[in-house]
Amino acid sequence: MSAVLRRIAALALLPLLAACENSATAFMVEGKEHAVILVREQPYFWSGEVNQFVVVSRLPACQRKVRIHPGPTRLVDMEVYEAGDRLWALHQGQRWYLASTDKCLVQDWANQADAPPGPLVGAFRLRDEAPVFEPANDQNAR
Repeated sequence: MSAVLRRIAALALLPLLAACENSATAFMVEGKEHAVILVREQPYFWSGEVNQFVVVSRLPACQRKVRIHPGPTRLVDMEVYEAGDRLWALHQGQRWYLASTDKCLVQDWANQADAPPGPLVGAFRLRDEAPVFEPANDQNAR
């Protein structure tokens, strides 16, 4: 294959590669060492789902990446609520999770009441087509 054809083929594949998502967005609790992070990875452009993970981090005592349920290619907002000391309830679609930076755990939560356990801290959402963490006080200003 000639160099010109290789370049054309490479340029034709760029839009396909750009469709893959690989992002990490952090809710900074107390500085850069204490955070709850949403990680999204789409390994193949043709996949209709994105692998999702929550990382709980309180360095140097805790850092764990836990796979949660996959999401669609377009990020569904994930709300973050206070649920206790170093404990957060995460709500995305119909699913609830508990994330603890004290115990260094993330788990599914069968929230029978389907109601937040505490005040809204913020949400992971798309802003200008990029995932961000938007604090609750910024959401109220919209």
